[in-house]
Amino acid sequence: MTNPSPVSAIPAEDLLRPHAEQVYADELAALAAIDDRPRPESWRLSPWAVVRYLIGGRLQDGMEITPKYIGSRRLMEIAVATLTTDRALLLLGVPGTAKSWVSEHLAAAISGDSTLLVQGTAGTAEESLRYGWNYARLLAEGPTAGAMVPSPVMVAMRTGAIARIEEVTRVPADVADGLITLLSEKTLPVPELGTEVQAVRGFNVIATANDRDRGVNDMSAALRRRFNTVVLPLPATIQEEVDIVTRRVADLGRTLDLPSPADATQEIRRVVTIFRELRSGVTADGRTAVKVPSGTLSTAEAISVVTGGLALAAHFGDGRLRPGDMAAGLVGSVIKDPVADRAVWTEYLETVVRGRDGWREFYRACREVE
Repeated sequence: MTNPSPVSAIPAEDLLRPHAEQVYADELAALAAIDDRPRPESWRLSPWAVVRYLIGGRLQDGMEITPKYIGSRRLMEIAVATLTTDRALLLLGVPGTAKSWVSEHLAAAISGDSTLLVQGTAGTAEESLRYGWNYARLLAEGPTAGAMVPSPVMVAMRTGAIARIEEVTRVPADVADGLITLLSEKTLPVPELGTEVQAVRGFNVIATANDRDRGVNDMSAALRRRFNTVVLPLPATIQEEVDIVTRRVADLGRTLDLPSPADATQEIRRVVTIFRELRSGVTADGRTAVKVPSGTLSTAEAISVVTGGLALAAHFGDGRLRPGDMAAGLVGSVIKDPVADRAVWTEYLETVVRGRDGWREFYRACREVE
């Protein structure tokens, strides 16, 4: 049994944030058409085709599959191989390492549906992972199957699909531990009805977690043992990170009708350089140590800074991305603590940025908004 893709009456190009299976429907269909390798039960593509979808490349018919993850192919192979077993997958990493992005595309390629999602927060209740009740029907009928409201996880179990749990370490520990029986026994008891839901072949769970954020709940050892953990690292090289930012900004720009980032390579590289130097505490040439601010300065934040700059250029400039368009968003990303981070940023501007060739206009723009 396969889980049907959600059908929207609104064309994908008119949606602000269409699902992966909508945006890349042509690529998924092209891969399915040539995919003659064995597929696990309920999977729409073979494991080989899922990895090809994630990593990208040109097919024999000439169609280009765009890369969804720029990084180690082996990591994606390990993640996909995990989902073919009875082990759940935990994608672990600092903010901006594409955990949610990879999770969404894995679900889209495997199940054709990335919407079976539970967003973990401090307020996530047990019903979000198991099931709840339509209280009007519960009062009128008592506990019946019709009055029950299944969670995305229960729906995935019934249909043999992939369920996604974002930021699982933000879920209260006692609620998250409710997953232990589900992941071990592949069964969800419903004592109110004297029954249970057993998982259909193909069901699995992808969870994401960020251990560096403040205020997270440690996963219990019992729950962590139910997952295979794949750690997604930050981009290894500056060019890799520039490519990621450029691709994602281009995708967002098409949706938001912003100028193409084709002429913004210099500014994108500048932002990525600053973020990498402030993350590592040393300049790219290794000669100057710099202080590290309190924020994570992730690739996702770099994408946000560039997208904001393009919006300024489009609506209040001539459409060309300039240092002044980048400065405000960049300063806001770096300075999370108004005292300590401001001192770090000011020192970085004076000791590193001020003396760099070709960075004078950028330096002035940053000092104006500081």
